[in-house]
Amino acid sequence: MKTAEIDDVLARTLEDGRLSRGEKKALGSLFGGDTTDVESLNFIRHRAFAMARDHMSDNQGRQVVDWLEELIKVLNAAPAPDEHPSSTSAAYFSPGDACLKRIIGLIGNARRRADICVFTITDDRIARALRQAHERGVALRIITDNDKANDLGSDVSSLLRAGIPLRVDRSPHHMHHKFAIFDGSVMVTGSYNWTRSAADFNAENLVVTDDVGLLGEFQDVFDGMWTELGAVS
Repeated sequence: MKTAEIDDVLARTLEDGRLSRGEKKALGSLFGGDTTDVESLNFIRHRAFAMARDHMSDNQGRQVVDWLEELIKVLNAAPAPDEHPSSTSAAYFSPGDACLKRIIGLIGNARRRADICVFTITDDRIARALRQAHERGVALRIITDNDKANDLGSDVSSLLRAGIPLRVDRSPHHMHHKFAIFDGSVMVTGSYNWTRSAADFNAENLVVTDDVGLLGEFQDVFDGMWTELGAVS
């Protein structure tokens, strides 16, 4: 790809001062993968930094960009980690309280933030743990399905009254995810619904992992959905 073509692609993504999810995917497809060697990627980074400098209105801003570019070079020169870094994962199953206890334990251990994206919340024990986390200063964000939010026994209203930020899917289809990310370092996912019937009767599963790659992918999905969905009125 010629320099002018690279500049044109970068300029179009710079127009609104942010990278949308679609733009990230497009850039990844265009510049990533096995077809782009390290030297080419370094040149693309150089052009991106040059373009950023051109958009700066003061010298101090350009100095910051200079510093950032040098820092990126140092980081790129650092020894690469193992291609498959070690991670810790565990599986839990219901009926029984194994899944419930693990979820409540992770909520209780959260110190900074928890992003939760679940189809339904009707288990008062989990809702109580979420309210307690909110009260001790954990930054919670919850996404759930709009239809299930209005079900008899749903704890969504109590979480809203507690002041916990919550958004619901408003599409004609169900938001059927069941995952949560705690402090950006560990996540849970699986078939397990956050309901009493899931603990008491259903055959369900829950996987807990600190795999960095999976955490990043799930966090991107959550952040994208949170941006797209409006706050509950």
